[in-house]
Amino acid sequence: MSRTVAVIGGGYGGAAVAKALQSEADVVLIDPRDAFVNAAGSLRALTRPDWAPNMFFPLETLLPQGTVIRDRAVSVDPSGVTLASGDHVPADYMVLATGSSYAYPAKPGSDSIDEAIADLRRTHEEVRRSESVLILGAGPVGLELAGEIKEVWPDKRVTVVDPAAELLPGFQPEVVADLRGQLDARGIEVRLGTALEAPPTTNPGRAGGFTVTTTGGEELAGDIWFRAFGTRTNSDYLTDGKLTTLTPQGQVPVTEFLNVKGYEHVYAVGDITDVAEAKMAGYAMQHAEVVAQNITAHLNGKGPTDTYRPLPFPMILLPLGPTGGVGQLPSPEGPLVAPTEMVSDYKGSDLFTARFIGQFGPNAA
Repeated sequence: MSRTVAVIGGGYGGAAVAKALQSEADVVLIDPRDAFVNAAGSLRALTRPDWAPNMFFPLETLLPQGTVIRDRAVSVDPSGVTLASGDHVPADYMVLATGSSYAYPAKPGSDSIDEAIADLRRTHEEVRRSESVLILGAGPVGLELAGEIKEVWPDKRVTVVDPAAELLPGFQPEVVADLRGQLDARGIEVRLGTALEAPPTTNPGRAGGFTVTTTGGEELAGDIWFRAFGTRTNSDYLTDGKLTTLTPQGQVPVTEFLNVKGYEHVYAVGDITDVAEAKMAGYAMQHAEVVAQNITAHLNGKGPTDTYRPLPFPMILLPLGPTGGVGQLPSPEGPLVAPTEMVSDYKGSDLFTARFIGQFGPNAA
């Protein structure tokens, strides 16, 4: 029996699937980057550039028993993957794991470790010489960025603007109240229920004075700004319809086994799936566990047995620097409000660096 598994995308879900299956099958990991990127560390890498190498793990160390192809998928059909180079990679099983794109600096803008670190160092200098920072978007990314900036430069003025009426809608009131208190204590000004009439005239992440007007007619001045909204699913390579029809959101319809609907040998994990939940790294890695088990069952001549069901409530670990932040986690009794110490221990202190060193091997440091 042929046992080739092509994994398209080396992010949180794809890397975990490939790692889990490399001793069970001939794994081919396809990704244009030269490293697994722990994007959870990107905002701290911006404010502390000497820490930046901690977020990159070379793909060569990830799959000592597999094959890594540095290329971009441009099409997938039931028989395999077509690459930008023109090559076609045949596969018995495929895993779609290309995730999503997000505005820099939440996700690096380069496929190269060296170039990504250089970008972060340049942006660090831009922020360092700015007195005031404007962040557009009061979701987890915008708030975490604000917290990291205040941790390193407590005297900088940081303002977060969002048209939403409340912070973390759908979360427990205690979580929201704790978050608001910690933001206030750090001097982070959050303005909800308002937007800008027009974006700043300077480029995001570049120092340069600007003045903007909110929809309420108020003027805000700043020295540098960042965009912290606008996720886009990385599914362009599927728009030709040779494998499946995407949802209006550009996502892939999947079954409870995380099969792409209509195929027993094709799976999807992470942000690209149409699973009704927030798109978070933790969920992608849970998807990976299910898919690895199901493909292993196939390889052993059995059918898939592991299913994935999203939680009925949201969860989050939102650090505000290494020692601050709020969280909501699952428990048998329902959503658990995580104290700040737990948020720091689980995520904020090292942003999962130790976890990925254990999972993938030495990083680029």
